[in-house]
Amino acid sequence: MSPSPPQCTGDGRTARSRATRARVARAAADLFIESGYTSTSVQAIADRAGVAAQTVYYTFTTKSAVLTAALDFAVAGDDEPVPTLDRPWVRDALAADPLDQLGRQADGAADVLARAAPLLEAVRSAASSDPDLRAVWRTNTEQRLTVQRVFADALADKGALRPDLTPARAADTALALLSPEVYTLLTRDRGWTPRQWRDWAADALRRELTDLPAPGGR
Repeated sequence: MSPSPPQCTGDGRTARSRATRARVARAAADLFIESGYTSTSVQAIADRAGVAAQTVYYTFTTKSAVLTAALDFAVAGDDEPVPTLDRPWVRDALAADPLDQLGRQADGAADVLARAAPLLEAVRSAASSDPDLRAVWRTNTEQRLTVQRVFADALADKGALRPDLTPARAADTALALLSPEVYTLLTRDRGWTPRQWRDWAADALRRELTDLPAPGGR
């Protein structure tokens, strides 16, 4: 008796769908960074990803939805549906002592921005003339602020937040220090290495948010 032909399982379709989604998102991110959002067509994305344009529309519906997915991939570093606040590095940072928390915040931000800052720069550059991109930029900023507020609340709970700062003001300060604009300015325009940026960011968070002494008594 000959074996039955392989069946197309739901899991197999899901895996292929996820792979296609990731391939399109990566191709779109590269093109948005290289050519800008406005100048990049859905057809160009499809060609770079090796799929039909209709596949892009079927998977994402709109070009702005492709951008949102590409940004999600860049921030997370993978396609797992795990929010930033549930990521292991965030949980580890929140569980650490205050000084270690700040270092882990800087580490996490450095990892995220190394992937996402170029794409965020493309979004920011086009946001003034595109309402869809203004919405994407605003949502991303609000998400980053939410993460920083959780970190600020943790510092306050640990008794490490400067007494003249509210958690809301501390979150605003961290949002500015760890912004993609500052990261891009220093690493791309001023030639800092990512490690130099990370060390500066950790020290800036310590000085601006706490009265903790520098590691090693510096």
